[in-house]
Amino acid sequence: MARPRAQPDAAVTIDGAPVRVFSGESLLAAANRAGIPIPTLCAVQGLSVWGGCRVCVVEVAGDHTLRPACATTAVDGMEVTTGSDRLVEHRRQIVELLFAEGNHVCAVCVSNGACELQDLAVDLGVDHIRFAYQHPDRGVDLSHPRYGLDHNRCILCSRCVRTCAEIEGANVWAIAARGAGSRLVAELDEPWGESTSCTSCGKCVAVCPTGALFDKGTGVGEMRHDRDVIGFLAAAREQGEWHDREQQP
Repeated sequence: MARPRAQPDAAVTIDGAPVRVFSGESLLAAANRAGIPIPTLCAVQGLSVWGGCRVCVVEVAGDHTLRPACATTAVDGMEVTTGSDRLVEHRRQIVELLFAEGNHVCAVCVSNGACELQDLAVDLGVDHIRFAYQHPDRGVDLSHPRYGLDHNRCILCSRCVRTCAEIEGANVWAIAARGAGSRLVAELDEPWGESTSCTSCGKCVAVCPTGALFDKGTGVGEMRHDRDVIGFLAAAREQGEWHDREQQP
């Protein structure tokens, strides 16, 4: 039997529109439900809150700081702005820094044309990078029989880490070190293909926002990810209902 669902018990204003919210609901979830888009890179429905990318920050009336919508609980009476000039500039700087920090050469990436970072740059009008490119010397792990990991494309959003731990329960991935030395590692920094915990389920690949995790054999522009499968699996578990995805309302 499906579990009973709660009713909204508070109201906020997002970009001038009244939105009813559930107790404990985040501003990001409330906005998504209301059809008000807020860009994200690390947040995915069905995963725990990371709050690391800072792309989803919004303005709340009466607070001079920018708040991450994914980690801010909607409180009755809040007045929220999601797309001011200040917010757009903030997001543009983040995207530019990500491009400068890694080796995101879209023209030779398997996810070219289907990359969330690339899409966000286009949406924000990023046509050049104002920061010095770092050109880090990072490698590619092709040790897994089915999948590859290109550290040059990784933005350390931790989606794969949380998906593996919270959805698959395998805990293969972690982020090691700090600062410029931070990197995604399998188990105790072993080649992915030597991991004894990996189930080869592919959920980490499906949820990757860039071309960092990819199916072997895909060429430039051929890789397609499927982040929505994570929300589907999490919702099915929470609600105790399993339907074909095509039957979802």
